[in-house]
Amino acid sequence: MNRKYIVQARIFKAMSDENRLKILDLLQERSYNASELLKEMDFGQSTLSHHMKILMNAEVIKARKSGKWIIYSLHREAFEQMTEWMNKYL
Repeated sequence: MNRKYIVQARIFKAMSDENRLKILDLLQERSYNASELLKEMDFGQSTLSHHMKILMNAEVIKARKSGKWIIYSLHREAFEQMTEWMNKYL
């Protein structure tokens, strides 16, 4: 299958969960580390890790190391590409 379609399918999967949408909304405002995200969510570390893995796999967020922390932020280019793809159907 074409890589473009695989990435788009992963993005749609990532965005099909309300908890992941909340994470994306938070990351739209600013970058967060996992501890900060956990304070905003109603679940534990293992569930957060699961959601972050799906979001990373979809390439809609990115991570960078800062000291002992991993800082998560939106990968805005992924949303721009998805918007271009969706605009073809409007």
